[in-house]
Amino acid sequence: MKRLSFITVIFSIILTVCCCSEERIEIKGKVSDLHTKAALPHRKIVVHALSTSGNKEVPVYNGEFSTDSSGCFAYTLKKMQDVFLYDFCVIVDSAYACSNIKLGLNELNRFGKFLDFNCNKLADLTIRTEMNCKDPKNDVLYVTWESDGINGSSLYPYKVKNYGLTSTNTGLKWTGGHIKSEIKTKVLANKETIVRWEVFSNEKRMLVTDTILCRRDADNYLSFKY
Repeated sequence: MKRLSFITVIFSIILTVCCCSEERIEIKGKVSDLHTKAALPHRKIVVHALSTSGNKEVPVYNGEFSTDSSGCFAYTLKKMQDVFLYDFCVIVDSAYACSNIKLGLNELNRFGKFLDFNCNKLADLTIRTEMNCKDPKNDVLYVTWESDGINGSSLYPYKVKNYGLTSTNTGLKWTGGHIKSEIKTKVLANKETIVRWEVFSNEKRMLVTDTILCRRDADNYLSFKY
């Protein structure tokens, strides 16, 4: 009887350990530069479990970790019940853009010990605008840009050095025909960046676009005069 009880206890312990191990996945890997493949140390990664609500993915905070001095990481991922997809977000800073990598449980179980998260480096961009119109009262200017299809104002913060009249409640909009302005921001390096200047004057609309591939560690700029 005692032997049977002992075996039952041992079996319960083994079952508990197995169940606990199934609730976690040990992952390992590195974060590297998309182009140079150099390892990136001390990068912060935030994990979200992507639960499903109707046809929408709802991110639920699941933890965070960082790479070490060699750009590598080891992390224990806690699985959430009925969640099969996880988002790993490498946090943005002044050098690299935010990077999101979505991985399913099958991928994590198969390749979780050999992960490689790539980040795209940011490059400086200056957007210069100068307008001098004869009848400036009804003139309106909008400036927008996108980098590799991503809205520029959400990709990285921007600073405006402005010498005109600006409406601060409507984004990057200037009213009046005498404008001398400079926008400083960062965009994805070696990716196509499109800048649009949209002018409304005397009930007419004019759209001017320009494209640039911004280089790393260089002064990149586009200008528009009207």
